[in-house]
Amino acid sequence: MNLESFSVLAEPDVQLLFLRGTVTSLELFIISAAVAYTLGALLVMLRMSGRISSAAVGVFVEYHRNVPSIVQIFVWYFGVSQVLPSAWHAWANDHLGAFFYAVVALSLNAAAYISEDLRSGMRAVSNGQMEAARALGLNFLKAMQLVMVPQAIRAAAPALVNQALSLLKTTSLAMAIGVGELMYVARQLDGETYATFAAYLTPTVIYLICTLTLMSVGSRLQRPAQVAR
Repeated sequence: MNLESFSVLAEPDVQLLFLRGTVTSLELFIISAAVAYTLGALLVMLRMSGRISSAAVGVFVEYHRNVPSIVQIFVWYFGVSQVLPSAWHAWANDHLGAFFYAVVALSLNAAAYISEDLRSGMRAVSNGQMEAARALGLNFLKAMQLVMVPQAIRAAAPALVNQALSLLKTTSLAMAIGVGELMYVARQLDGETYATFAAYLTPTVIYLICTLTLMSVGSRLQRPAQVAR
């Protein structure tokens, strides 16, 4: 192994590139996670509200669970923008970049999995909870929002943490459409300096730090949930 290749990591410009790539990856993760968990909860409520909405959500979930994530990103970046009306397409080209389409694709993909995890958590909640909430005068949406979903989140906490870890790692696919995240920076550095091992070891270490930190946070958040049960 040529240790001299690691000298490139001591250059301030390279360090700045990796810092920017890390920030972009974290921005992708945070925004996509916020959208995905919100949408996942909404999908669960829609799935339980009626047959038509349940069928629509089922199609949404099956598509996102059975089509590779990279294909979904390409569909949004290269496909959806092309089928928009010409005026909307021009506006999208001027105002929306690859980062936006990556967030949309990642959010929708994660939301499909999160909704299924929440639905599993919902099954762990006694039906009597919903009946009691309705008896207190809450409508369906309020009962779901205030009673059922919070308990489902506690029951599904381990799976939801795993989805967060998966989403963080999946942000690396955004490099395929030119988003300047960690793997994009690593590939760029490899192409310019041929310091292949150093270029790809750096994001490996950064991803490890981020995922282990996220696991630690998730473990701490799960403790109150376990006590609450």
